[in-house]
Amino acid sequence: MGNVLDFVLLAGFTVVTGLLFAGLMSRLMGMNFGLVRRLLAGLVAIALFEPVLNGMRSTILGAGGVSQLYLTLLGLAAAVLGAMICLVLAEVLVPTGSLPRPTDLVRGLRGRLARARRYSRILRIAVRHGLGPYLSGRRRADFEQAGGRSRMADSLATALDEAGVTFVKLGQILSTRRDLLPPEFVDSLSRLRDQVSPAPWEQVAAVLAADLGPVDEVFSAIDREPLAAASIAQVYAATLRSGERVVVKVQRPGIGPVVQRDLDIVARLATTLHSRTRWGRTIGVRELAAGFADAMREELDFRVETANMVAVAAGSRTGVRYPRPYEALSGKRVLVMERLDGVALSAAGPDTPDREALARTLLDTMLRQVMTDGVFHADPHPGNVLLLSGGGLGMIDFGSVGRLDNALREALQRLLLAMDRADVLGVADALLEVVRRPDEIDQVRLERAIGQFLARHMAPGASAGVRMFADLFRIVADFGLSVPPEVAAVFRALATLEGGLTQLSPGFDMVAEARAVAAGYVHHQDPDTLRRTAMDELMTLVPMLRRLPRRVDRIAGALENGRLSVNIRLLADQRDRQYVMALLHQVLLTVLGATAGVMAVILLVGDSSQPQVTLLQTVGYSLLIISAVLVLRVLALIFRRDR
Repeated sequence: MGNVLDFVLLAGFTVVTGLLFAGLMSRLMGMNFGLVRRLLAGLVAIALFEPVLNGMRSTILGAGGVSQLYLTLLGLAAAVLGAMICLVLAEVLVPTGSLPRPTDLVRGLRGRLARARRYSRILRIAVRHGLGPYLSGRRRADFEQAGGRSRMADSLATALDEAGVTFVKLGQILSTRRDLLPPEFVDSLSRLRDQVSPAPWEQVAAVLAADLGPVDEVFSAIDREPLAAASIAQVYAATLRSGERVVVKVQRPGIGPVVQRDLDIVARLATTLHSRTRWGRTIGVRELAAGFADAMREELDFRVETANMVAVAAGSRTGVRYPRPYEALSGKRVLVMERLDGVALSAAGPDTPDREALARTLLDTMLRQVMTDGVFHADPHPGNVLLLSGGGLGMIDFGSVGRLDNALREALQRLLLAMDRADVLGVADALLEVVRRPDEIDQVRLERAIGQFLARHMAPGASAGVRMFADLFRIVADFGLSVPPEVAAVFRALATLEGGLTQLSPGFDMVAEARAVAAGYVHHQDPDTLRRTAMDELMTLVPMLRRLPRRVDRIAGALENGRLSVNIRLLADQRDRQYVMALLHQVLLTVLGATAGVMAVILLVGDSSQPQVTLLQTVGYSLLIISAVLVLRVLALIFRRDR
C-alpha cells in the first residue's frame, strides 16, 4: 500500500512540475500550446534536468569558483532550453491542429469503425462485380468494344443497387448525364429509377405518427401501397379530412445516418478516382461528388423542398403546373402536397398528342426559370415531369432547386446572346463574368479556344447538341476557371432536361430551340421589365453622381494648394503578405544555416588538440549537421521549378 501511495505522490509531483515547466516555456516563447504538448514538454524538461546537471557538475564545478545554486539554476535553464527545442521541433513536424484532439479521437472512434466497415463492404461489392481495376486507374481491354462497355455498365448498375440508398441515388443522377457517360451506361443506370423496393408500411406509419400524430386524425383515407418508391422517400395517395386528394411523401425510416456515412465514402472514392484516373479528372469527379452531397443533404430535409415548391410556383408564368404544398402538415420527414393526376414522362406512350409542342413548353419553362425568375428545378429528369390527364405538363419533386442572383442571370443572358450571334469577344467577356477567373489568364488563347468552340457548335450547318456543354466545361477547366455551383447546376439541369425532351419528342433539337427562345427573352423583354431595370440602374448611379462634384472640388482644392496626397496600403493583399513571408523565411533559413556553419567550424578548430571527442566537438558536429540541413533546404527552394 505504501509503494502505491509513493508512486501516486511521485506521479502527481511529476505532473505538477511538468506543468510548471510548460507554463514557463509558454511564457518565454510567447505562444500558447495544447495541454498534451505542454505536458510532454514539461516531462522532457524534467527528464533532461538531472543528466544535464550531472554533466555540468563533473565539468564545471571542478574548475572552482562556481556555487552549487548557480550550477542548479544553469542546469534548470539548459533543461528548459532543451524542452523548448523539442517543442519547436514538434510544431515543425506536427503543427498544432493537424491531428485531432484525444477527446475527438475517443468520441469519433465508433463512427470511424462503422465507416471503415461500410467502406470495406463497398469495396468488396465493387471487386465482386469486376469494378476493382477501374478504381485503381486500370482499364480492361474489352472496354473499347461496345459489348465490354455494356457488361461494365450492367456491373456498375448492379453494384450501385447492392450498395444501398445513397449509391442508388447516385446512379439515378448519373443516368441523366448523357453529356458525360456513354449510352450504354445511361441505359443501364436508368433502370435504378424503377427498381427500388419500398419499405414496409409499419415503418412508414411510425414516421407519420411521429411527425403528424395519429394518422386517422389527419387523413380520412391513405393507401398502404406506395404510388412510387424512390431511394430517399416513398409517395402515398391519401385524402384529407376536408376531402382534398393529396400525395404524402414520407422519408425512408432511418436513412439519415446511413446517407451521411455514405456521402463521406462517395467523397473518398471521388478523390481516389481523381488522383488515379484520367477520366475522373476530365469529368471533374470531385466537383460532381461535392454537388451530389449538397443535393442529398437538402433532399433529406423536406422543409427545404416545401420552400422550393413555393418559390418556383411563385415565379411561374407558363402552362406547367406545380403541386401546392400543405405547409401546416409538412415537416422534415413528411411532405403533404396537392395531387396532380397524370403519368411520368418516362412512362408516356407513343400516342401522346402534341409531343413537340409539349417539349417546347417544357424547355420554355426551364429557360424562363433560369433566365428571368432565378429559381429553377435542378433535377428535371423524365420521372419528375408529368403528362397531366387533362392535358399539359406538371413538375414534381423539388428537393433540388437552383437559385441565381440578378448579376448571374444577366451574365448568362449576355453569354447566350453572344453565343447565338457567334460573337467570340462577347462570349469571352460574358464567360469571365459567369465563372471565377484566376489572377492571370491568357486572354488571346481563351478567345481562340472559344472561336473554335463556336465554329464547331454554332456555325451555320454545324451540329449543335448537348455535348456542347461538355466542350464548354472543358474550356473552363483548361484555362483554370472555376464554375460557381449555381451556374454548374444550370448546365446540369439543361443536360438532364435533354433526355426528357428526346424521350418526349424524338429528334427535338434542344440547342436550336434554346437559342431561339433565349434570344427572344433578351430581345423582346416587356416594357415594364426594361423600365424597372433602368430605374434600378439609375437609383444605383444617383448617390455616386451626388457625391461626385464634392469629391472633384476637394481634389482640385488639394491640388491647387499643394496638399494632394495618396494613401497606399502596402501588403494589403493576402497573396503579397504570403510572398513576403516566404521570402523572409528563406532569408532566415540562410542566415541560420550560415551562422550554425560558422559556429561549428570555430568549435571544431578550437578544440581539435584533444585526443578524444569532447563535448564542444560533439556540439560542433551537431551544428555542422544542422547547417547542412538548412542550406540544402534553401537550395531546394531555390532550384524547385514550381516555386
